[in-house]
Amino acid sequence: MSDPSVDAARPRRSHRRIHAAVEAVLDVAAQKHAGTLEEIVTAVGESRRRPITVSVEDLAPGVWGQRREYDDHDEIVLARSLPSEARTLAHELGHVIFKHPGAAADTTTVAAEDDLIAYMLGITAEPGDDAVSDADHDLHEWEAEAFASRLLQRLGQLYRRRSWRPMLRYDEALG
Repeated sequence: MSDPSVDAARPRRSHRRIHAAVEAVLDVAAQKHAGTLEEIVTAVGESRRRPITVSVEDLAPGVWGQRREYDDHDEIVLARSLPSEARTLAHELGHVIFKHPGAAADTTTVAAEDDLIAYMLGITAEPGDDAVSDADHDLHEWEAEAFASRLLQRLGQLYRRRSWRPMLRYDEALG
């Protein structure tokens, strides 16, 4: 039987939190007249007063995207030849929206750090390290993926209607 105090401290998945985040992003998109996913990323950065740049690089095998944190901005790095660029961009935006810790980036160079190398090799961190716990990491990945799914679903619905800004305003009016 599990300890209730441990269960209470365990991170929880919340679909309500995902839906609220997507609706907030779509509201920002409507206010900033952002019509593409790339424009939405820019609009979110503007609304946070912390720009988000997007770049394409060669990443390690199996890594499709990465969020990097700089002192004055965030960067979403996409791997070359992605199966779904929109999906990966939306996923990484989810990490930004939920303020998940990104890869710390030096302003002059981005080097592979020991914990990233260990993660890629499947080596766990030593107890007491500042690494994100497995439970937190799983929650962060779930939130980012759920956010990406919901955002792309909503954008697909809005694009099918051809004029999605009035629909966003209608949704906003209904609460």
